[in-house]
Amino acid sequence: MSEDHTHVQEFFGARAADWDRKFPGDGPAFVTAVAEFGLRPGDRVLDAGCGTGRALPALRAAVGPSGTVLGADLTPQMLAAARRAGRAADGALLLADVARLPLRVGCLDAVFAAGLIAHLPDPGANLRELARVVRPGGGLALFHPIGRAALAARHGRDLTPQDMRAEPNLRPLLAGSGWDMTSYADEDDRYLVLAVRRA
Repeated sequence: MSEDHTHVQEFFGARAADWDRKFPGDGPAFVTAVAEFGLRPGDRVLDAGCGTGRALPALRAAVGPSGTVLGADLTPQMLAAARRAGRAADGALLLADVARLPLRVGCLDAVFAAGLIAHLPDPGANLRELARVVRPGGGLALFHPIGRAALAARHGRDLTPQDMRAEPNLRPLLAGSGWDMTSYADEDDRYLVLAVRRA
């Protein structure tokens, strides 16, 4: 396992038990983001880097009982917290690296990823892996419940032009990874980028 994986697992593993209590007001932002994503009943969707599974109830509601919801995360403690919260009822939980998903080519209609992109060790390659498992015309949502400026302030950092999540940097990164950006929102109370898998 690479140092990147070890660091991610240590960071999130130590915080998993208290994660939902630390961010109690985020629920409505997840619901709104999933609604804007435009999933349909019967869709097959992956929550990539699902953490404690906060998006899973909204994803299940969007795709209905005939849809498929998967949650994949690298950190066992996060998946355990999702199970304790009852969210395994909304989707199958997989201990998996989003850089090497145990899924067939084009088997999904969409990928939802909350707070994931900043933790990817090789964003271009990792976004290509997400594109691999999504059918042409399928969707990608990159989400965070607060925008870049608010997140930087939370962590005591300044925003820089090099921030990968800034639109001028993210648009070509997505394009080089098989995705076409269709919308970009970076506001105090949300960050939501939508993209479509290129044919």
